[in-house]
Amino acid sequence: MESAALSRIGLAGLAVMGQNLALNIGEKGFPISVYNRTASKVDETVSRAAAEGGLPLFGYRSPQDFVLSLSRPRSIIILVKAGAPVDQTIAALSHFMDPGDAIIDGGNEWYENTERRIRETAARGMLYLGMGVSGGEDGARNGPSLMPGGSLQAYRNIEDILTRVAAQVDDGPCVTFVGEGGAGNFVKMVHNGIEYGDMQLIAEAYDVLRIVGGLSNAELAETFAEWNRGELESFLIEITADIFGVRDEHGDAELVDKILDKTGMKGTGKWTVQQAAELSVAAPTIAASLDCRYLSGLKEEREAAAKALDQAGISSDDFSKDRSVDKERLIDDVRQALYASKICSYAQGMNLLRAKSAEKAWNLNLGELARIWKGGCIIRAKFLDRIKKAYERNPRLANLIVDPEFAKEMVQRQAAWRRVVGLAVQAGISTPGMCASLAYFDTYRRARLPANLVQAQRDYFGAHTYERIDHPGSFHTEWSKIARQSKTDAGILN
Repeated sequence: MESAALSRIGLAGLAVMGQNLALNIGEKGFPISVYNRTASKVDETVSRAAAEGGLPLFGYRSPQDFVLSLSRPRSIIILVKAGAPVDQTIAALSHFMDPGDAIIDGGNEWYENTERRIRETAARGMLYLGMGVSGGEDGARNGPSLMPGGSLQAYRNIEDILTRVAAQVDDGPCVTFVGEGGAGNFVKMVHNGIEYGDMQLIAEAYDVLRIVGGLSNAELAETFAEWNRGELESFLIEITADIFGVRDEHGDAELVDKILDKTGMKGTGKWTVQQAAELSVAAPTIAASLDCRYLSGLKEEREAAAKALDQAGISSDDFSKDRSVDKERLIDDVRQALYASKICSYAQGMNLLRAKSAEKAWNLNLGELARIWKGGCIIRAKFLDRIKKAYERNPRLANLIVDPEFAKEMVQRQAAWRRVVGLAVQAGISTPGMCASLAYFDTYRRARLPANLVQAQRDYFGAHTYERIDHPGSFHTEWSKIARQSKTDAGILN
């Protein structure tokens, strides 16, 4: 299991993602040492390396032997659960590491924890990277999207490795040095927030087609497969088509219909929405997707509510009754609504990245981030190349929906988008993601909003002042005093 020669890189944490990334690195010809607190995981990984082509992967059972098996300056990737386990792993390994060595955390970590660890390791002369890794277990094994941030030198030390193991697309490997500090983890967090929105929008498209259109799972599989050959081509659309075709091994129906309607989560979506609020960035599509996950968890309450409201006179059985639907037109309308809604979700994520970059002076390159998401990651999609080009045309682009090409597409699709949302509302089908996206679009495109009334209300009860459209400066009006006087004068006149 041990190598006489020193390994080029090490990886600690051999759950599914860790094992697959280690095998990917070894397969690219880089000798790699691996370590896990549970020795059986080390043995399992070494056995896989042997079975998958005799890869140059070497297992170690003690932190000291593992660290000392690496050539200097040492670079160690850790893939363990975020939070305290990361700190514990760093403590176990850094005791045997030297100044100039680097630790690369590949988990979904809160960016401020990464910035704290950068300071702590720097005090010992060590380097640190927080690296987002997207693509799931398949991506880790065959080519993920990688988002490293922190020490540029730490990145340079393993740049040749990362560019080989990352997914490869037409314009290069899906990896780039994101920026300093916790930039890499923050970008991965927002990537996951966009992913939340994307998945919710796809689920709403499925719900409308299934309930309003009456599409069978076979028809849904065919529809999504067809969509994946056009503008909606993406990993999530592709796997959705696959899902509808999988039969239940314990019955005679499709498996998707047997899955409990409760969606899990690990926190990155919540962090994204919290950061959007902190930075005053509107992200309603992503927020709606998070709310839907919360509501999905209230399964028993929802079942009780369905029964109570059915007794009160409303029933889900009424959704598709007495409705004559042009199925082909509905399918095309939903396709257009999904595309337009997805653009809004990506626009919100990109604006959040831009705002955080400005706050932290990270100098994030939004076009380059769109490029490295084109392959390997969960949100990889055909139109990411067009997002990349939009930011290349105008690096200071205020919002994706005002890019000339995207603006034209949004306008072309808005009629279908409104038909789908309106039809869903009439049928009592919740489409919070599509509704939030459409409201975002309609709000952003309006030169004047009813916010003047809200500000007047704030000034009325809290003396918060207001600005005028015809004079500069801040103003306050004694609204209640004037209102009372007006009522008194009206009473006298009467």
